[in-house]
Amino acid sequence: MSKYDKIDLWGDLYPNLPKRVTLTPFALESGEDFAAVLVLPGGGYGFCSEQEGDPVAAWFNSMGMSAFVLDYSVEPCRYPQPLNDARRAMQYIRTHAKKFNIDPNRVGVIGFSAGGHLAASLCNLHDEANIELSDELEAVSARPDLCILSYPVISWGEFVHEGSRGNLLGENPGEALLDHTSMENAVKPSTPPTFLWHTAEDEPVPVENSYLYAMALQKNKVPHELHVYPDGEHGVGLGMIDYRRDAHYSQWRHSCEKWLLKNGF
Repeated sequence: MSKYDKIDLWGDLYPNLPKRVTLTPFALESGEDFAAVLVLPGGGYGFCSEQEGDPVAAWFNSMGMSAFVLDYSVEPCRYPQPLNDARRAMQYIRTHAKKFNIDPNRVGVIGFSAGGHLAASLCNLHDEANIELSDELEAVSARPDLCILSYPVISWGEFVHEGSRGNLLGENPGEALLDHTSMENAVKPSTPPTFLWHTAEDEPVPVENSYLYAMALQKNKVPHELHVYPDGEHGVGLGMIDYRRDAHYSQWRHSCEKWLLKNGF
């Protein structure tokens, strides 16, 4: 398989999904036992951002890691379908670790904006399957070994990104569902080590989202690292594209690389 062939994650299992859910591998070919990262682009649960997909995978490749970009379900699909997609992707990667020359015990996840909410959901709710399958993939753990959250959507409370909430949960979600899917409430001691970064100027997704999650990680004694940069709008991605170029907040990549090395990736 070429490293650019898209994998249809569900095939005929869910024929009525509005769009195909695909996983695109960017797997290193020379060597074995590489670490790997599942990439979850943002887009407010309304689309999957291209600039937070393939370019991010290429960045991981440049650091000697394989990457897999997930084009997951978005509106009109509701929770938990995107989470089911992310679970399936993580299980697929681990099940086919030998094929892709990766270490199944070193598979992380990175999410941007709403993709950050999905990444956090995968870290905290990965064992809450809402699908009726019993194939070989379902026997494999979907828990990421570490997590990177880039200007993530976290909370449905005071600092909510209303577009993400509406697209994921519908117009009038109940309080129980809101509470369950606000990720600051879902952190537990088993949540994977997490790297967070945000900009203080972010208006659509306020920086308080990252603060709330970091405080929950601290309360549960989960190893984590948080970087907040004073300048920069929402959605800056790698900090390398056109007007998004900035020597300040693009430092997150260097800090993240050091953190990955520290954590054995």
